[in-house]
Amino acid sequence: MKTSKTAYVRMFCVALALFIFGASAPAEAQQSEKHYRLGYLTPMPVPPTESRFSPEYRVFEETLRDRGYVQGKNLTIEYRTSEGHDERLPSLVSELLSLKVDVLLTYGTIPTRAAQQATKTTPIVMVTVLDPVSAGFVASLSHPGGNITGSSELAEDLVAKRLELIKELLPKASVVAVLWDPMHPTNALDLRRTELAARALGMTVRGVGAHDLPEIDKAFAELRRLHPDALVVLTSASAIVHAPRIVDLANKSKLPTIYGASPIATVGALVGYGPDFLDQSRQAALFVDSILQGAKPADLPVRLPTKFRLAINLSTAKAIGLTIPQSVLLRSDDIVQ
Repeated sequence: MKTSKTAYVRMFCVALALFIFGASAPAEAQQSEKHYRLGYLTPMPVPPTESRFSPEYRVFEETLRDRGYVQGKNLTIEYRTSEGHDERLPSLVSELLSLKVDVLLTYGTIPTRAAQQATKTTPIVMVTVLDPVSAGFVASLSHPGGNITGSSELAEDLVAKRLELIKELLPKASVVAVLWDPMHPTNALDLRRTELAARALGMTVRGVGAHDLPEIDKAFAELRRLHPDALVVLTSASAIVHAPRIVDLANKSKLPTIYGASPIATVGALVGYGPDFLDQSRQAALFVDSILQGAKPADLPVRLPTKFRLAINLSTAKAIGLTIPQSVLLRSDDIVQ
């Protein structure tokens, strides 16, 4: 039986279609079945999955789920915590890298520094880093240039705003103490920024350094000698991990204290003012998604915070004998009774 030229063309087209679609189908199936592994390094405690405590972790995971990454199906998140012990960070980074993670997330400046020293190839998404340019993590905010990108806390602008809050709460304040961590890569720079901002407001700054609990106790002994009108706690992993002790000592001394993280007001700080950490966690998940889809950290601009939260603890205000002005209460996002 003879086959016409038209039939040959038809057969060729069918064969070509089968080749193209037949070859692509397994590739698409394989792509859809790809399993991603993330490493998440933090100085904060990490509880069991079934009782994931922090809203930040929950928002991070939910945002990833909304983008199609489901734990146990196509995603594994390896959480590791140093529990505030910086010396553990290098080994934790090595452990995560040995698991061949696709992306490494680092919560805070010191974990980011540990990751930077360990790898120049694995993509790193930093979360809530104070000043990534001064810390040497990125070449610039708009063009990171390496394997690190993520979010910055915009510490320089927030320093002045926190001092302005102190002036609003305590119009006669003239001496402000600053508790800073000498082990933090950018706390010394933030201390100088605080000094400059205080000078513009007619206040004097007294810096007291402390990293661990024994040093924190010594710092408060020094603070009692200085008799400051208020205390600013610069953001660091140590300041967050040891917040209960710092807040307890400050309140016993009836020392109005402002933290750079709004959630610390829930553990007793008079004021917490800083970036919205839920929003930063959401953005971290979006960075991860972009990288898993093929984007390079070098090409993803560092994101500055656009949302901030002010929290006031009225119980603490009452305990230390301070009345919060109505103007501050009206601007507050969270009021702790």
